[in-house]
Amino acid sequence: MRKARLFQSAKHAISFFARSAAKNAVKQQLRDQGRRMTLVPVSEIAAQAEVYLAQHPELYTLALERAKQLGFVEAQPVHVTPDPTCL
Repeated sequence: MRKARLFQSAKHAISFFARSAAKNAVKQQLRDQGRRMTLVPVSEIAAQAEVYLAQHPELYTLALERAKQLGFVEAQPVHVTPDPTCL
């Protein structure tokens, strides 16, 4: 029996983890303001998360590390094309 893949690609996994971190940060900001999450529309959280993610691009780096740790991204060896002028 084959294990189902959660993500179609490494790019999708990284994007998911970055957006998830941004949403969690926004939710925490809203809680800190005294707002109840059950009363905040999902669309408002998503819109604020997009802005937060644009302001914090380091979340993509953290998402890449998380995806690697969880095995969604495999570290590939670096391929160097030989310079024909050096031969």
